[in-house]
Amino acid sequence: MENKELLELCEERARVWASSPLYDEKTRQAAAAMLAADDRTELVEAFYRTLEFGTGGLRGIMGVGTNRMNVYTVGAATQGLANYLNRQFAGRREIAVVVGHDSRNNSRLFAETTAAVFSANGIKVYLFDDMRPTPEMSFAIRHLGCQSGVVVTASHNPKEYNGYKAYWEDGAQVLAPHDRGIIEEVNRVRVEDIRFEANPALIETIGKEIDRIYLDRVHSLSIDPECIRRQRDLKVVYTPLHGTGMMLIPDSLKLWGFENVYTVPEQMVKDGNFPTVASPNPENGEALAMAIDLAKKVDADIVMASDPDADRVGMACKNSRGEWVLVDGNQTCMIFLYYIIMNRQAKGQMKGNEFIVKTIVTTELIKSIAEKNHVQMFDCYTGFKWIAREIRLHEDEGDMQYIGGGEESYGFMAEDFVRDKDAVSACSLLAEICAWAKDQGKTLYDVLMDIYVEYGYALNKTINVVKPGKTGADEIRAMMENFRGAGAPREIAGSPVVCTKDYLKMVQIDGEGGEQPLDMPEPSNVLQWYTADGTKVSVRPSGTEPKIKFYVEVKGEMACPKCFDGAHALAMEKVDDVVKSLSL
Repeated sequence: MENKELLELCEERARVWASSPLYDEKTRQAAAAMLAADDRTELVEAFYRTLEFGTGGLRGIMGVGTNRMNVYTVGAATQGLANYLNRQFAGRREIAVVVGHDSRNNSRLFAETTAAVFSANGIKVYLFDDMRPTPEMSFAIRHLGCQSGVVVTASHNPKEYNGYKAYWEDGAQVLAPHDRGIIEEVNRVRVEDIRFEANPALIETIGKEIDRIYLDRVHSLSIDPECIRRQRDLKVVYTPLHGTGMMLIPDSLKLWGFENVYTVPEQMVKDGNFPTVASPNPENGEALAMAIDLAKKVDADIVMASDPDADRVGMACKNSRGEWVLVDGNQTCMIFLYYIIMNRQAKGQMKGNEFIVKTIVTTELIKSIAEKNHVQMFDCYTGFKWIAREIRLHEDEGDMQYIGGGEESYGFMAEDFVRDKDAVSACSLLAEICAWAKDQGKTLYDVLMDIYVEYGYALNKTINVVKPGKTGADEIRAMMENFRGAGAPREIAGSPVVCTKDYLKMVQIDGEGGEQPLDMPEPSNVLQWYTADGTKVSVRPSGTEPKIKFYVEVKGEMACPKCFDGAHALAMEKVDDVVKSLSL
């Protein structure tokens, strides 16, 4: 579409928003102001497309326009989902959903709008009385026997964003065929179709009674409560980064038996502007700075942080020199699974039918741990809906037990009664791991070094190339097309590519050009390259943010814990070579 045609389309859409009585006065005035402005940038960004309801729901910048998060885009999404639920579960005496939200600006408004639209369509709504962690909403769907659920959150995105995630009756985010069915329904909704008038009789407020049941179930995941009793004085510093984790994580740690939990006062404040951090993302070291400062003052054993909807957990610990260092998402996932496997074995809790799950971009060291300990591991696509799918498949077969799964993006799920990543259980289990380590005269860092010595060293690095707006989306599309064509690498950092996996074409190609199909549930826009020296590079456009992501894993060896610095330095050089090789 030419720029002139695009501008005309945006102006046409904005004029409707500025004049139609279907939109409120504040919205009409904002649309009119965009039309009157000399600079058309805001107009185009707000109206050049309709914010897409994808397989993960909605996520976007808040504001007026078809491409923005507002009560009308939220209302349309909910109307479409309600239409699909009423069609899919026709004949049921009652269709029910759970609605939750995080601490972001407008999250409560969007959650109440969602509840109103569902109830106006004859659907029973369980609405949380205040912000709650996303995993608790997932739990509540299953506990209350609901058919769907919605959480209003943009996870760890900057403050300008909000989002809308849809879940199915198993407590997981929606998968095929329901995702496509819901998208079709949402795409058919016009603003005049949205039923905004709530039916209060169908909206029930829930809160502390679900908290208690959920926290009790989380506590059941404790593998070694005795070591917690011995190390109950373990010092934990926790921050919710102004988000929902403050509602449950300190209580969960206390329930597990940890008596010295220090919270960052300035960040135990519900605030959608996230005033103490540049971005409320526990993957970023800056977000943990205040918690680490507190940890130094109290001489803590561990620092942990959750993102605004408390599904991701970031952490820091002291290294062998007593310096506070960050633990990345791959290391986090690896430590969790190592602890669960080793300690279930030590407690005689392994029956031989256990399995774990990781995503295809997560470190391959987890596979080595699983194989050596005779635990089956499954690879899946990025996103916990795919981990949930593996649980469901083997649950239906009835012959295997899930004991943990995670991904590199700081998400872990130790339980099967929740079907999304869970910082509440992860923080509690992390404190137990630290207690277990301390019981042996070790730290969390020592546990990580033990893993590297036994299973080999690997360095994982994620490179995010941000491409905002329409032009950015076009650039990302062109990059993926190039990597599938003339720009496909034959060698990376001097090592030949011996295997290429193209998950969009569903094919695996070896170094000689031989092909075989990939056994995955559906195509996905992901490419992976494996080299002769063990390097793995994965590339995919983000499904929720305007960026293309490169995941680099390089291998090394560690003969002893003191060899870490040398192994790490060599691996960093190799990562730099990979980045240069791919012209990133």
